[in-house]
Amino acid sequence: MIEDHTKESEEIASVKAEQAAAKSSRPIMRVKVYSPYRTYYDEDSYSISAQNATGPFDILAHHHNFLTLLNPGDLVIKPVNGVQEQKIRISGGLMHVKADKVTVFLDI
Repeated sequence: MIEDHTKESEEIASVKAEQAAAKSSRPIMRVKVYSPYRTYYDEDSYSISAQNATGPFDILAHHHNFLTLLNPGDLVIKPVNGVQEQKIRISGGLMHVKADKVTVFLDI
């Protein structure tokens, strides 16, 4: 009986470890959103969505180098830490993407 519980516990632990490994294998990138006076966001994330003159777009890890002016609207960021998506209302800005780092400059 004790051996059965131990085997079950080991199997559960094994499944949880596999799930954690699968989550960690999802590509991530560093996203930083700031203005000259305040940092709004600075964490690892799965994606960021915004809008420029050609319309809405998403940035994921391994995106090509990219530079764009942002239109007023919401930045939507999906963080790695399991928290709900973060929304930041902006009046415009500049986004720079390079080597899995996304930097958004606001109030410029």
